[in-house]
Amino acid sequence: MLGDIVGKPGRQVLHELLPGLMQSEQIGLCVANGENAAGGSGLTVAVARDLLNLGIDVLTSGDHVWKKREIQSIIDTEPRLLRPANLSPEASGRGFGIFEARGGEKVGVVNLQGRTFMKPADCPFRAARRIVGEMSVETNVIVVDFHAEATSEKVAMGWFLDGQVSAVVGTHTHVQTADERVLPNGTAYLTDLGMTGPHESVIGRRTDRVLKALVTQMPHAFDVAKRDKRISGAILSVQPETGRATEIRRVQLCSQSET
Repeated sequence: MLGDIVGKPGRQVLHELLPGLMQSEQIGLCVANGENAAGGSGLTVAVARDLLNLGIDVLTSGDHVWKKREIQSIIDTEPRLLRPANLSPEASGRGFGIFEARGGEKVGVVNLQGRTFMKPADCPFRAARRIVGEMSVETNVIVVDFHAEATSEKVAMGWFLDGQVSAVVGTHTHVQTADERVLPNGTAYLTDLGMTGPHESVIGRRTDRVLKALVTQMPHAFDVAKRDKRISGAILSVQPETGRATEIRRVQLCSQSET
């Protein structure tokens, strides 16, 4: 599972390093948050297709899912593209699905959005309970991308779903945390996967632009940075028969190219 892909630099480092990572680690299913993959905010049709063709099996998203309106043209027909399941039930797209891993196992993927310091959304905990109950009839292996701002809300979701899903991992803050663990009942947990993109930045944006805005309190364009491109995420090991996680391991890979 990979953290928020930010702009062209995030896509570049994936093209450079993801195929090798998938092969060397014998990855069965790759889930990545792509809501900032186009220009640093939003997702276009072309970018979504490029990422899916690269080997990413499922693209999750969050509060910026509608930033590029054109994504609405495919989100109803592309099952590998998810939006938070606890948005309005009248919103386009779907918030979860069951996908086949390379070994033939069925893997449920759930996309949820937090409510603390975030845009309005329905209760993610009630949504999780309902969706996991439905999916567990078909598979024991279920992973959750919880796109949320508050650390406490993410930690709470981990404990709420411990023993019911294989993993709860957070996205949105673009800073990888170091609290990976397998909870007592077999759910792997990490507060934030981090950012797949330019790390010589302020969470993906040019430092000079962000600092000007903060110091002057005047608006400035937050252009996507370019340097120190990295893949950030985590590799999960799960027992397919039980759905229990046996390991969660943080990953950071650095690009060898600055072009």
